[in-house]
Amino acid sequence: MDYPRYDPASPVTPLNPAELDSLDRLLQALPADGVMSLDGVDGFLTALLAGPPALLADMPTADWLPWVWGGDGPGGNEAAEPFTSKRQRKATVVQLLRHLRHVQHQLDTAPADWEPVFSIAEKGADEFVDARDWCAGFLQAVDLQPSAWDAAWADPALTATVAPLLALGGGIEGVDGPTAPADEDLAALDETSRAVPDAALALRAHFRPAAA
Repeated sequence: MDYPRYDPASPVTPLNPAELDSLDRLLQALPADGVMSLDGVDGFLTALLAGPPALLADMPTADWLPWVWGGDGPGGNEAAEPFTSKRQRKATVVQLLRHLRHVQHQLDTAPADWEPVFSIAEKGADEFVDARDWCAGFLQAVDLQPSAWDAAWADPALTATVAPLLALGGGIEGVDGPTAPADEDLAALDETSRAVPDAALALRAHFRPAAA
């Protein structure tokens, strides 16, 4: 199936809150295995921008975009079609590419102000940041070309910095790191989650030192 290539010079048109909510509800309703949550999508797209530049520059859009909804199946198999219409598919693709462009703009122009889309866990009146889905989405992008990330995991100082991201995302085979906090330890989950943006920015600085 053909998809438009990502244009890093396209206009920046961020999704407004209503559009983000609509995309979130659409993803939750898709009848397919492996559909990402909205925060998982945000992590996945961020990894494409923070990781090896060739991920976006060289890979056809069809090699990475369908991961968001669990894949198209062999050859774009219609039996694996999760969308109700071509119009819905097209609108979703446009929204995802718009969000990708917005995240790129944030990382390029004001990385210190960039705020990833994380879930919030609640316990009574208290709220805790939960970046597990975001980190899982990020590591799904790593799985697109695992060997392209090897240089990052070979740097002990960098892997120490990105340990929170790896722990919450489920880890990388062959890379030692801490385990994620227990599900019931929301305070530890919150603390670990709040370290994730710096981990992503450190990876971006590794692969794009001129942009750091």
